[in-house]
Amino acid sequence: MSSEGLLSVADVAYAFGGVRAVDGCSLEVKAGSIAALVGPNGAGKSTLVSLIAGERECERGAITFAGTDITHRPAHEMASLGLIRTFQLSRQFGSLTVLENLIVAAGRGRGESLWEAVAGRRSWRGEQRDRVSRALQTLEEFGLYPLRNSYANDLSGGQKRLLELARAVMAEPKLLLLDEPLAGVNPTLVDDLCARIGALRDRGVTFLLVEHNLEAVERLCDHVIVMALGRAIATGTMASLRDNEAVVTAYLGEGAFA
Repeated sequence: MSSEGLLSVADVAYAFGGVRAVDGCSLEVKAGSIAALVGPNGAGKSTLVSLIAGERECERGAITFAGTDITHRPAHEMASLGLIRTFQLSRQFGSLTVLENLIVAAGRGRGESLWEAVAGRRSWRGEQRDRVSRALQTLEEFGLYPLRNSYANDLSGGQKRLLELARAVMAEPKLLLLDEPLAGVNPTLVDDLCARIGALRDRGVTFLLVEHNLEAVERLCDHVIVMALGRAIATGTMASLRDNEAVVTAYLGEGAFA
């Protein structure tokens, strides 16, 4: 499946009042790839991610994920399909420990209703042990194991980014939508996050990330999709996009492709 389209967006549109944030956008992300969605501020990138994630409903067009039409599927159904997103500002349960944040992210298990708790104690206790074991292993992989008993609110900004990615992994994603995962992260941790994203891709996770750090995008991503005025105007490698007149024009004044 690595050469097939996992995510397809076709002629999608969405407006805030009279402003067209997304205006007939089409793109495709292949399974097993890391794709970046870039563009000047106000291009519609984050709005498009919200549409894909089911947080907003398209006014026009279609979105297909893993062969399923998800155009009008609500956000709470996406995780069960394997489509997980993160946000520009890290979101975690600040009053829970790092370990508890991962256990919660694994989703609802048996034993969480009164009937299941009474009727199937042996079964759900084993499941809970498995979830804790998987959470601890994931924390080890992300270098967060020593912080497992720390409260999430006490983590640094970079550690919160790592925790958010680790939480997403606990949900067993097929596709991860990352909205500016490197924003506000120090250069050393940028390298760490890029390495972990690459390792997850090697394990079969597909990525679509919105990112302004174009140096990291060039190093990490298989292909880049450029948005401007609510549409995808070009797709290719960073090297090829530097010679694309439409892309250079879209970024004029920001110096990104100078």
